[in-house]
Amino acid sequence: MSQEQQLRFFATPAHDCSYLTDQKATTLFLDPDVSVDQQLSGLLADNGFRRSGSHYYHPYCEACNACTPVRVLVNAFKRSKGQRRIWNKNQDLSVHCTAPAFTRERYRLYRRYIRERHADGDMFPPSPRQFLDFLCKDDGFTRFYEFRKDERLVAVAVADLLPNGLSAIYTFFDPDESARSLGTFCVLWQIEESFSGQQNYLYLGYWIQNCSKMAYKASYIPQERYINGVWQHP
Repeated sequence: MSQEQQLRFFATPAHDCSYLTDQKATTLFLDPDVSVDQQLSGLLADNGFRRSGSHYYHPYCEACNACTPVRVLVNAFKRSKGQRRIWNKNQDLSVHCTAPAFTRERYRLYRRYIRERHADGDMFPPSPRQFLDFLCKDDGFTRFYEFRKDERLVAVAVADLLPNGLSAIYTFFDPDESARSLGTFCVLWQIEESFSGQQNYLYLGYWIQNCSKMAYKASYIPQERYINGVWQHP
């Protein structure tokens, strides 16, 4: 991309891969001093970058290309039989869009989710500072989508509103509501929201074939994967 040529990027030293055991990873980061607006964020997403907190990054591993950016073609998306069941099961939830911000209610849900679902991951233990740094980027185009059963908060999907669609940044939900499959439902809802907004894509981040935690991303079809600098059908 032409604008990318004017930007600076920094590569990390090799470090343990978070997804594949016995693998070393190198990550390419956008210069943190760059001010990223909605257009640039969309351009970075179109070139395979991902946002985490205030950082934009791309895997830059010398001997591995397992991390594959994925985006769903929302205008052609059809729910599978199982996805239709999950969609119908959650029609009793209300959804409210709000700006990213820390509240005690959101943080309590986030803390429970990390403790019960990701106690073995890089984000444990959770903290208010981590919540703020990771999710509450006030850039004007990040959204919190709150899912409620009556008045009770059961899930929050964090997404960036980009020129070409939504970028799903993170979702956390009530671990006690496993029967609802809220993680899947939040992806389905964001696909529908992108379609309703006459956008083209839902960006899902990186799919890794040999990582069970990332396997779910392959189930949203049709989709494109960013391979060798080109978005293409798998």
